Amino acid sequence: MMMIMNIGSIIEKSNPMSQIPAVLITGASTGIGATYAERFARRGHDLVLVARDVVRMEALASRLRLETNVKIDILPADLTQPTDLAKVETRLRDDAHIGILINNAGTAFGGSFIDQSVDDMTRLVALNATALVRLSGAIAPRLVKAGEGAIVNVGSVVGLAPEFGMTVYGATKAFVLFLSQGLAHELGPKGVYIQAVLPATTRTEIWDHVGVDVNTMSNVMEVTDLVDAALVGFDRRELVTIPPLHDVGQWDAVDGARKAMLGNLVNALPAERYRTLA
Repeated sequence: MMMIMNIGSIIEKSNPMSQIPAVLITGASTGIGATYAERFARRGHDLVLVARDVVRMEALASRLRLETNVKIDILPADLTQPTDLAKVETRLRDDAHIGILINNAGTAFGGSFIDQSVDDMTRLVALNATALVRLSGAIAPRLVKAGEGAIVNVGSVVGLAPEFGMTVYGATKAFVLFLSQGLAHELGPKGVYIQAVLPATTRTEIWDHVGVDVNTMSNVMEVTDLVDAALVGFDRRELVTIPPLHDVGQWDAVDGARKAMLGNLVNALPAERYRTLA
């Protein structure tokens, strides 16, 4: 009996994710990230919270420790800064207990493309896209080796709709969707679950960055409703979760049309319409 118990102990220590995995959440000080933290803590997951606002993270962590008795670490970081980003990457590579990554950190700016500064656009791409790729790249090899784990990427329905006018922001969110689909294709067969979550207008502080009073907007989803819906999709192992879309058949039709087109995209000759000026 002692031999069996010792072997079991060794197995648990060598494969921490055989237990409840810890969750690293970016943008965890408020809004969607903070709500994910609360929901996963109540599910019994230890947490690593990543954001710039240490005061808010400490307040959240203190409350959740008391209410749920889970372990919560604070990792202050500005993910647009290479040194801070590298610090989070190292934690993801080295901490075998972290089995779920929530790539939630993101920002937006007001104004049209020609009104936004190049510096603002560069920071937006760095946070919404570059950081997400690097953090996913830091954890993915370890998850593949373990044959389990999950990466959740928070995108936006704006990534489907250039008509909404948020050109650079929308482009980064289209990138998030494509990256998630590609990662699911590559990593899914190896046991790693990928989810893209596409919110619409949600009551978060991102609207302060845009310079819009969210209270003047219609059809605003509460952040708790958004995250709870996203977690239903997570539990169902959906690849793409769009909480505000009531008719899922519309997404299925779009994705089905895309897949139907794949066999016609590679041809030796241009299409007939491009071989004549008529």
